[in-house]
Amino acid sequence: MKKFWKNANFRLRAGIIITAFFFIIGFVVYFIPHADPFMFNTYPAKLGVSSEHLLGTTGMGQDILWFLIEAIHNSLSMGLIVAAIGTVVGVFVGLLAGFAGGTLDRVLTIITDTFVVIPSLPILILMTSLMRGSSSSTVILLALVLAMFAWAWPSRQIRSMALTIKERDFIHTARFSGEGTFQIVATEILPFALTWSLSNFMNAVLSAIGQESSLAILGLSPANLLSLGNMINWAKERNAIFTRQWLWIGSPIVATVILFIGLFLLITGYNDYLSMKRGR
Repeated sequence: MKKFWKNANFRLRAGIIITAFFFIIGFVVYFIPHADPFMFNTYPAKLGVSSEHLLGTTGMGQDILWFLIEAIHNSLSMGLIVAAIGTVVGVFVGLLAGFAGGTLDRVLTIITDTFVVIPSLPILILMTSLMRGSSSSTVILLALVLAMFAWAWPSRQIRSMALTIKERDFIHTARFSGEGTFQIVATEILPFALTWSLSNFMNAVLSAIGQESSLAILGLSPANLLSLGNMINWAKERNAIFTRQWLWIGSPIVATVILFIGLFLLITGYNDYLSMKRGR
């Protein structure tokens, strides 16, 4: 770990620090006992900054700090779920299609290309609009909707990698030794894809949070899901700007921008770090 930190570039270090800060807020501080920030009139409305309410309260009597912490937790959780599903499914389908070839490759490629060319935004708008009226809308449910389109591009990219790797000598040796397709994919090819998969995973987290935030600001995210995008949308709908409640609408905007910058620095810094290790 010390060697990694010493060799890491500035962007990678900054990205790790910023991302770790948000993960501590979303998955450590979040579990400190506190009042439900979703409940109205828990505290007096429109309070200013104080030792009890570090960011004040909303016009509906909610503590803005815990409101923000809950939103960060849900947004990160959703991003991680989408990234995990998209990366795992994309890598598995891409490796299987690229290595197996023949009819299986053609079938999987057609399915993948179908999801690539389908315009995802109208479908996401339709499905999230239907979810707005559902009391069962959760982070996991929204993540599954976003993950429908998160695996196709990774699958295309990893298939190209598999087509190159499968012609190498060690793959022919494994095949002649009696290893099956799934065994070769899992033990021989997958290790080459792990580094790329980590980079894609981080990028998928950023993309998923960005998609949900965009839908939420347009008023199309599930109404009972407390996320960074919905927090901004609710503050906008309740005239936080006109009532000069800057912390209510400003804190989720600043948090989203800093989170995006942190993830961007982490992704680009990690890619540069890998390039340096390869001697490029």
